[in-house]
Amino acid sequence: MSELTHASAQKRLIGGQLLGSSQLVLGAILAVLCIAISIAAPQFYSEANIIAILRQCALVLIVASGMTMLIITAEVDLSVGASLAFVGCIGMAVLNSTHSLALGMLAALAFAGGVGLFNGLVVTRLRVNSLIATIGTMMMLQGGVYLFTREAVQNHNQLTSFTDLGAGYVGAVPVPVIIAALIFVVAYVTLRFTTLGRYLYAVGANERAVRLSGLRSERLKLLAFVGTGLCVGVAGMILSSLMNAGQPTAGRGFELTVIAAVILGGTSLLGGRGSLFGTLLGVLVLKVIDNGIIILGWNQDLQMVVPGIVIILATYLDIIRNNANVR
Repeated sequence: MSELTHASAQKRLIGGQLLGSSQLVLGAILAVLCIAISIAAPQFYSEANIIAILRQCALVLIVASGMTMLIITAEVDLSVGASLAFVGCIGMAVLNSTHSLALGMLAALAFAGGVGLFNGLVVTRLRVNSLIATIGTMMMLQGGVYLFTREAVQNHNQLTSFTDLGAGYVGAVPVPVIIAALIFVVAYVTLRFTTLGRYLYAVGANERAVRLSGLRSERLKLLAFVGTGLCVGVAGMILSSLMNAGQPTAGRGFELTVIAAVILGGTSLLGGRGSLFGTLLGVLVLKVIDNGIIILGWNQDLQMVVPGIVIILATYLDIIRNNANVR
């Protein structure tokens, strides 16, 4: 196992050098975007607008933290957007019937974790490609939420604690930002400083070598799927709090934004390389662009166009980085 982790560490060192340079470029792009938008629209730096950007970033960063760990293992989950909507409806329904935020949150986490477990089992046990498997799950969830409810599940209790989950503050910091920061730190420490993190990188870099070393790569991937699902559970409840309802149509296109942010941040779709700090920068870049589109008065449909362009360009850059690693 020491030889495997040493080889994986060498690969990460080479990839890390490339990631470091790409993150510098990404940071520069973020700075240029902020300056350009603020010149065209001075209200960009207003307190209300900055808080709005941070709230939008929080939802994406929560799920992107789990997605980064998953993509590092060379898998992907396209069902997170559909799961986000279903989670909000289930959490709100339980909240309405029990008058308990804790039970609503537990129900949301149990459902979202179960979706992640299902995806993981389909991929690791049935050997279905994760892209195809999670598209199938996405379709089932999109139809299933309408079997669960034909309309938005409204908040009948108006619990202060539930409202604060999405709209509350601790001091001057929005609660969703604090939750996102905590999840980000846990994921960062796991990937950077724990044996589990090294194993996740190793699975993505060379799954066959991991199996030969005696590790169960399937269990590691399963754990990554469940972790991503739990992140969706947290984000789904925050979104339903912000909307004051569980909305079946919420989360459309959310998976594209999450994946675009992760890939833009330098995580390789082939696995074995990635950085949560890069993911954070990717989230900030995408959400600053979204915000700029709104305050500049441009057509808001561009908010769906941008992630598509980013995915194509970032994947192309990933190919270039992988070719550089081979050389």
